[in-house]
Amino acid sequence: MEIIKTTVNDFVELRPNIFGDKRGYFFESFNLELFKKVDSTVTFVQDNESFSAKGVLRGLHFQKPPYTQAKLVRVVKGKVLDVAVDLRKNSATYGQYASVLLDANLHNMAYVPEGFAHGFYTIEDAIFQYKCSNYYHKESEGGIIWNDSQLAIDWQLDRNEPLISEKDSILPKMSEFKICF
Repeated sequence: MEIIKTTVNDFVELRPNIFGDKRGYFFESFNLELFKKVDSTVTFVQDNESFSAKGVLRGLHFQKPPYTQAKLVRVVKGKVLDVAVDLRKNSATYGQYASVLLDANLHNMAYVPEGFAHGFYTIEDAIFQYKCSNYYHKESEGGIIWNDSQLAIDWQLDRNEPLISEKDSILPKMSEFKICF
């Protein structure tokens, strides 16, 4: 597995070794021993899957302490632009974002550590899967508005406005962020 660093500390892209021939392909989508090279402290406890039509933007979401979550994300169908914002106050990349194009044909993944806001924009209809290091806790939901001018995220939109949920349309700006990670 190839580990590719991004411009934001600890947010990385993972590219598995794919073995293919005329019959199809095989790859390990998760191997704990190999993943320990990325983060030796995380234990995943929950797997989730969602479907999003082309043009949907989900995020930027996080879980507040003590329910913070690390995530290992990938698409099994389609393409998404996956985005993570570093919310860790003591990080050299605090308040910065990085993005990874997740493509089902590449089978690549992104690792989003605890203390990050996370979101994605669907470039094609997509089935999105992710492992979480903590169980979902509704009362600990948090987020930052996707189009915050302070973050200036390049979502690579193919339309003026993405399709977003009502909940995501009223999230606060980064300047209003007060949680300590």
